[in-house]
Amino acid sequence: MTVPRHYDTIATAFVAVLLISNIASTKILDIGPFTFDGGTLLFPLSYIFGDILTEVYGFRRSRRVIWQGFGALAVMAGTLAVVGALPPSAGWPHQESYETILGLTPRLVAASLVAYFAGEFSNAVVLARMKVRMEGRHLWMRTLGSTVVGQAVDTGLFVSLAFWGVVDPEVLKNIAVSNYVFKCAVEAVFTPATYAITAYLKKSEGVDFYDRKTRFNPFGFAAGQEL
Repeated sequence: MTVPRHYDTIATAFVAVLLISNIASTKILDIGPFTFDGGTLLFPLSYIFGDILTEVYGFRRSRRVIWQGFGALAVMAGTLAVVGALPPSAGWPHQESYETILGLTPRLVAASLVAYFAGEFSNAVVLARMKVRMEGRHLWMRTLGSTVVGQAVDTGLFVSLAFWGVVDPEVLKNIAVSNYVFKCAVEAVFTPATYAITAYLKKSEGVDFYDRKTRFNPFGFAAGQEL
C-alpha cells in the first residue's frame, strides 16, 4: 500500500504533540476559572490531527499512527524512569528537581497510556462511522462529535486512574471539567483550520477514504487489516 506524501508529516506532528503535552502536564495551571495541567494547552491538537488522519486516509491509517504514538509515549516514560533511577553524577545537584518534574509514577504512566489508547480510538471510530452515515457531509459535526466522545473517555479515564484517592474530590472535579471543556473548545476554534487542511489534503493526495467495510478493531493486525 503506497503511503501518501503528506501522511508522514501529519503522523509526525501527531506524535510530537503527544510527547510534548505529556511533559508539559507536570505543571498545573490556573487560568481564569479553569484549573488544568499544562499539557492541555497542546494536547487537543492531537485529536485534531487524529480527525484529519481518519477523515482523509481512513481508520486503518489512523490506527497505525495511534499505535506509533502509544509506542513513543511508552518508550519516553520508560526512558525517563530509567534515567531517574540511575545514580546522578557527584557534580550534578538536580536529582530532586528531575524526580519532581520528570519522575513519573507508574500510576500516572498507566493512566496516561490507558486514557490515550481508549480516547484516541473512540475518536477515530466515531468520526469514521459518522462520515459514512452522513455521506461525507457536515465535517464540523463529525469532528466535534468525535471529540466530545473521545475527550470524555480520555479525560474521565486519566483523571480517575491518575488522581482518584490522592487529590481532593472537589479539585479532581474541577480538573476534569476544566480539561474537558477546554479541549472541546479548542476543537471548535480550530474547525476552520481543520476544514482547510482536510480540503487541501484530499485534493493534493487524491484521497477521501470512506470506512464502509472497515472492521474497527484496534488490534487488527491480521492480513487484510494491516496497520
